[in-house]
Amino acid sequence: MKKALIIINITKNESLTLAEEIKKYLHQINIECNFYNFVGFCNRAPFEGYDFVITLGGDGTVLFAARNSVEYDIPIFPINLGEFGFIASIQPQDWKSYLDKFLANELTLDSRAMLHAVVQRKNEIIYEGLCLNDVVISAKQMTSTISLNVEYKEFPLCKLKADGVIISTPTGSTAYSVAAGGPIVDTDLDVFTMTPMNSFSLSSRPIVLNANGEMEITVEQSRTKESCITIDGQEPFSLNTGDLVKISKYQKKVLLVSSSEENFYNALRSKLNWSGGPHA
Repeated sequence: MKKALIIINITKNESLTLAEEIKKYLHQINIECNFYNFVGFCNRAPFEGYDFVITLGGDGTVLFAARNSVEYDIPIFPINLGEFGFIASIQPQDWKSYLDKFLANELTLDSRAMLHAVVQRKNEIIYEGLCLNDVVISAKQMTSTISLNVEYKEFPLCKLKADGVIISTPTGSTAYSVAAGGPIVDTDLDVFTMTPMNSFSLSSRPIVLNANGEMEITVEQSRTKESCITIDGQEPFSLNTGDLVKISKYQKKVLLVSSSEENFYNALRSKLNWSGGPHA
């Protein structure tokens, strides 16, 4: 390991101070490093040429790093400065001990699946992106419903009249999807979930599907003229009636440090209260 990129979430007051502390330590052990300021909305950044990435922020900072590092197989060292920190599992006071173990190859890297989404309009690709958490197709105004035709592996799956739909990875199953009533999915499973948002039909329930199949979602005519696609909570992209969204498993997986199976179940208990109640 010779070169690191430190991503600083500038909305976190302590991030710059901690970044300088980490940079000083890395220079002491002959590792070059650069800073990148993350402002919350940014899809592409120059990650090529780095041996690993350190994120200083919450889960959103990790999502940003994942979209940019996965192509180059660059591992992410996620230090949690956010409120929740389900993916960013390394606490600020523990960064040095974990970093020493990581550099000594004493920590297991966790491989996490990502999704690739493409928007086609009249057979032309007009938008695409990667996500570690989820793809959301929704009305721009959440009090409105939209109509969607959903196919999976080229077979008709359902017609949805709803506020929208969430397609999530196992990692993203504990984010927006679970808040909308979706299932919690073990991150080792090769699946993705489809969770309708406030469906007009009581029969529309979340479903877990094999990740090897492609999902196609067509925006159909409805009273609501404005709908959009949002990938990993980034800036929404407007959709028109007739647009086709294709969602499939990305061919590569992102590498996360210290996101072990034990940490996942510990997070379920401590952060989602998955323990049977407040006194369990």
